[in-house]
Amino acid sequence: MAFHDLRGFLQHLGARGQLRELPVPVDPELESTALCLRALQAQGPALLMPATGSAHPLLGNLFGHRRRIELALAGRPLASLRELGELLAAVKEPRWPGNLRQALAQWPELAQLAHVAPRRVDEAAFNEDVRSGGDVDLGVLPVQRCWPEDAGRLVTFGLVVTRGTRQARQNVAIYRQQVIGRNRVIMRWLPHRGGALDFADWQAAHPGRPFPVLVAIGADPATLLAAVAPLPDTLSEYEFAGLLRASRTRVWRSGLTGLDAPAGAEILLEGFIQPGDTALEGPFGDHTGYYNAQGTFPVLTIERMRLRAGAIYHGSYMGRAPHDEPSVLSMALNDVFVPILRKVFPEIVDFYLPPEACSYRVAVVSIRKQYPGHARRIMMGIWSYLRQFTYTKFVIVTDEDIDVRDWPQVIWAISTRVDPARDSMLVENTPIDYLDFSSPTPNLGSKLGLDATHKWPAETSRTWSRPIRLDPAVERRVDALWRTAMAD
Repeated sequence: MAFHDLRGFLQHLGARGQLRELPVPVDPELESTALCLRALQAQGPALLMPATGSAHPLLGNLFGHRRRIELALAGRPLASLRELGELLAAVKEPRWPGNLRQALAQWPELAQLAHVAPRRVDEAAFNEDVRSGGDVDLGVLPVQRCWPEDAGRLVTFGLVVTRGTRQARQNVAIYRQQVIGRNRVIMRWLPHRGGALDFADWQAAHPGRPFPVLVAIGADPATLLAAVAPLPDTLSEYEFAGLLRASRTRVWRSGLTGLDAPAGAEILLEGFIQPGDTALEGPFGDHTGYYNAQGTFPVLTIERMRLRAGAIYHGSYMGRAPHDEPSVLSMALNDVFVPILRKVFPEIVDFYLPPEACSYRVAVVSIRKQYPGHARRIMMGIWSYLRQFTYTKFVIVTDEDIDVRDWPQVIWAISTRVDPARDSMLVENTPIDYLDFSSPTPNLGSKLGLDATHKWPAETSRTWSRPIRLDPAVERRVDALWRTAMAD
């Protein structure tokens, strides 16, 4: 079953007890966050809520449970995300086909690529209500203010569509947007993210010209998942969404901006970032569990708003990991990274980003160690290979006998295989997330690698001891004894 809009997915969830429609209004001012947080912690359903002060319902906690991510993938098991990672790794830095014939000609063995090329459509549901100029007013939407000390209301789950000047693909990503007027939002994107890179390329190539942007709210689940996945720069999220749903993404071309929007979206905002138009953003509660520092970012002026009749506003919140939707999504998408990393480092056994560490600040990787210093090479490779790991502060490398997703095993490896002076690698003055106020200066800090592998002769002058293991023959006899002892 392929979902091309949000409503079809919600109907699917409702039939499986994964959606609760509330009978009473919920206030987008703080109340919706508190309610959705409680639903997530209780492993409860997605919530569709009448919103105080708005004619549009508010959808929250959509991806607050792993089960709903599985359902978003049209019933395919979640393990197939690793298969999709293998597909991405197999076609590293791909030049993606523009149609089915090209796909089959270039990669006949990769049948899934038949779903890559988006299909442009002439009609979209959000064209049922079109507002321009002075009629554009974000105040009609139940935009949330999530935490008590937040600077204002925040668009949290809008898909931001941009295109740079160096490649034809369109970038689709989720950036939070502070509402500062009826038709103005601050676009908070970090310098290494696709939208910011597209914007920088545009400014260099077209100084003085406004930068076109689309924001789609309430998109289909595959496109939402693709927007948070670790994709190569040459691959559009629309293409990856086609792989996720096993059906081509339907897009609608905006005549105002020249960009493509997911045709099934509930709400579409069309506008431009004018040269030099910036504003001070924040502070807002973040995934770190703290309010982040303020920063200056570009301002998007919305010139046109399109809404589906009875449009559903999809919102979320950032909270202390792992109790927010981004943490749940990151856990599910972790497996996509493994095959991509193995393409360059085949000695990697597993790779894990603990959600408690904000899903990116700590990475634990197990390897089949092959030579002295191998762990340090992996540390440097993790930090440099994918842009997603630019802000990873700690990399812990273990042997293949350690399950990196089991913290007791990881802690055991650190405590028994690490000498702090010998096995730590400290790298100073490297890029750090500006949200990380633990760094000495904004955007610049240090990284630490820990070699928790067993040490080779060249790495230590002492004889490395042997781990305790049960005798296999005795274990077989004890298995039989145990079954006898436990028999009724």
